[in-house]
Amino acid sequence: MYEFIKGTVDFVGPEYIVIENGGIGYQIMTPNPFVFTKEAGKEICIFTYQYVREDLISLYGFKTREEKALFTRLLNVSGIGPKGALAILASGEPGQVVQAIESEDESFLVKFPGVGKKTARQMILDLKGKLHDLVPDYFPNLFNADEVAATISQSNEFDEAVLALKALGYSEKEIRKITPDLKKEQLTTDQYIKKALQKLLK
Repeated sequence: MYEFIKGTVDFVGPEYIVIENGGIGYQIMTPNPFVFTKEAGKEICIFTYQYVREDLISLYGFKTREEKALFTRLLNVSGIGPKGALAILASGEPGQVVQAIESEDESFLVKFPGVGKKTARQMILDLKGKLHDLVPDYFPNLFNADEVAATISQSNEFDEAVLALKALGYSEKEIRKITPDLKKEQLTTDQYIKKALQKLLK
């Protein structure tokens, strides 16, 4: 229904952002909301996907049409819902996901929250050979960590990153395991999330 929305970034949280347009605030779920921190108060264009269920209507948003296209293809895989698709995109390394699908690397795919062996196998069956059009000029540039400005203290940024990881489906036990390594550096929220996801997917 909505191809994209142009508006001002009014709010950035662990699970979603709010885009204000014409006096209406649109709650939009995104893979990693904190990549929009730098754009707070600025006008942006976000590509949207409306998800409709009997008891739920939600908007999902993406920085590019290609990212949106990958999200919709993941939704077509039996066993993957919007939350699971967002968790896969939030890794910031969709190229690795495509490579894992093409090489039938189930051991990599099952590292994502909510993806078991059955779902990983289904991803390979449904998507292998069908994602090449999304790779050129897209995957290497997705979620540049430098996009996010360091605007708040390290502790707040780390806490926000933890909230975002929990929203993606990772357990406290999984997060605690990688916390010591994460706290060795002072990073932005987005950088904490990206580093955490790299460690969780090893």
